[in-house]
Amino acid sequence: MAKYSFIYFDLDDTLLDHRSAERLALGDVYELYSHQFDGHSLISVQETYHDVNTDLWRRYSDGTITKQQVKIERFESLLERLQLADRIPAEELSSLYMNQYGQHWSFIPGGRDAFLSIADSFQVGILTNGFTEIQHAKLAQFPELSERSSSIIISEEVGYMKPDPRIFDHAAAAVNCMADEILYIGDSYRSDVVGGSGAGWNVAWFSPGEGNGNPEHRFQEWSEILTWMDVPSRYATKG
Repeated sequence: MAKYSFIYFDLDDTLLDHRSAERLALGDVYELYSHQFDGHSLISVQETYHDVNTDLWRRYSDGTITKQQVKIERFESLLERLQLADRIPAEELSSLYMNQYGQHWSFIPGGRDAFLSIADSFQVGILTNGFTEIQHAKLAQFPELSERSSSIIISEEVGYMKPDPRIFDHAAAAVNCMADEILYIGDSYRSDVVGGSGAGWNVAWFSPGEGNGNPEHRFQEWSEILTWMDVPSRYATKG
């Protein structure tokens, strides 16, 4: 493996388990509004929301809708698809969901150990798409991430979202590195693999499920990338 000058990590679904927090928060919403969701299973609500939210975030990254539209339209569209628009106020659901979402943040298994272990051997940072206030709240809840990071780049603060090459150029300039000196570790093929590779970065793709693509390295568990990078695990939780 080449010796990189800097390692950037994606945050959501790479280090922190966004998808699990999303499912659990929707479970809380579903439980509170169980009568209104009558006839729809929790799984169908979770899957429909995920599909709607993924599409809205893609449109947001393309600049065709605003942050506020993402926050509200994901629940308006969810209720419309489930034919429940006349039963539950979308803004009420959005507010409850965001409150519960923050209660369920956690590390991806192995993510904390890998980040801290790699940070012992390399300069590291965070490069993430997301709303500023939410991403800063996550970093505050897991302070070891910001404490060990030399650079934290959040898309809303920069004005560009991955896979736009300008956010990668900005992140490289922030640490005074050439593109080919950086390794980026992320889970999204479109945002992280295509975006990072397109900006000239080296990419390792965290892909626990099935997927197609040909980044420099693909791994399904954090222990694999520690082995590939020849970094010993130093912070694994026992028991």
